[in-house]
Amino acid sequence: MSNRSIEQRVGARRGFATQQLHGDARSSADPATDAIKVESPRITPRQTPIYLTAGFVLDDFDQAEQLFSSGEGYSYTRVANPTNEAVERRVAALEGGAEALLVGSGQAAVVLALLGLVQSGEHIVSASSIYEGTRGLLLDNLPRFGIETDFVDDANDPAAWERVIRPTTRALFAESIPNPKNEILDIAAIAAVAHAHGIPLIVDSTLATPFLVRPLEHGADIVVHSASKFFAGHGAVLGGVIVDNGRFDVDRSGHLFPQLTDRGRLGGPSFAERAGGLARIAYLRDVMAPRFGPTASPLNAFLIQQGLETLSLRVERQSANALGVARWLEQQPEVHSVDYSGLESSPFHALAERYLPDGQGSVFSFTLRGGVDAARIFINALDVFTHMTHLGDVRSLVLHLASTSHNLRTDEELSQAGIWPGTLRVSIGIEDLDDLLADLDRGLTAIRGAA
Repeated sequence: MSNRSIEQRVGARRGFATQQLHGDARSSADPATDAIKVESPRITPRQTPIYLTAGFVLDDFDQAEQLFSSGEGYSYTRVANPTNEAVERRVAALEGGAEALLVGSGQAAVVLALLGLVQSGEHIVSASSIYEGTRGLLLDNLPRFGIETDFVDDANDPAAWERVIRPTTRALFAESIPNPKNEILDIAAIAAVAHAHGIPLIVDSTLATPFLVRPLEHGADIVVHSASKFFAGHGAVLGGVIVDNGRFDVDRSGHLFPQLTDRGRLGGPSFAERAGGLARIAYLRDVMAPRFGPTASPLNAFLIQQGLETLSLRVERQSANALGVARWLEQQPEVHSVDYSGLESSPFHALAERYLPDGQGSVFSFTLRGGVDAARIFINALDVFTHMTHLGDVRSLVLHLASTSHNLRTDEELSQAGIWPGTLRVSIGIEDLDDLLADLDRGLTAIRGAA
């Protein structure tokens, strides 16, 4: 590297692989080591210690009073914990966000992000191509609290979103890479719709990870992740993260979110007055997370942090393997269709090249011609692929959707979603590609043998 290029990088944003190990150069604290100060200069842990404790000792009466009035410091792990904060700062840096909040699961992250914005009598607009658990939340659970949702079938049609937005709409919701069909979201186009109405776009970017796309850079306001997936990477722990861009505009949108702009019941300053553009994430951190209680275990936080340090290496390998698998499947006569945006035949290929030039992820679906019978024979013949309901593991996974994760959908709803009796979802791992192809061929051979 030339002296000039070295000088250009001083004070600049670090590369992704460096950030996942060391944090952002613009941050004054290194989340790997500075989550809490250790008194002895001879004791400097390279990894953040696991502060596996329910609470923290208060020094004296005055310190306790100051801590509870300011909210800064550590009193109880449900409110704040140094290990958890280390993960929050690292993920915020990787996403290019202002702040992040770690919670107990990806589903908890979605619930908090939505309920922090929407209340009874208000409305959400969501893409229909979303994770089944989130779809169930919007269809079955939030209506019990007076919150309605309209779904948009063509997530990349701005006019379709516009048609269902109401005066009571408080959030748009979509996934950057939808589960399970790998249809790429035109983030900037939908963000423009949201901002025209002064409401935020929330993007679940679990399947993309910030290594492949950072939705905040394309106009999204809030990003959520299931940290159980690619962040942790080994299928061992649960966790979820909410990342905010820190750009809440009280003048433009304050009247829509009184929970952020009204003073507290004791007359204290509002979250907008206290935190400015960080009002949304401050409200989630100080009110929603402690009171709803989806606290992440510090042990899980530690393991998520360990996973983050190799995120780019795993996702790069998984995406390359996924493209190889998708190309191979596309050539097999037993396969009716392959839903992968990395393929030139995909209707989402142009968007994939625009938003995900470094890889199109490793979760996608394909459909066998022989329906559910072929799917059963195929899955039972596999040896390398693990048959389980999970995603983002270092191991390759396979699942028949209609009989498992999507079994509560009617036949009409399944067909509308493009999920057929022979549709399988795969999450490709880091195994040798030749071994994955050989295993898939074993499954197809079993189908041929049963014909």
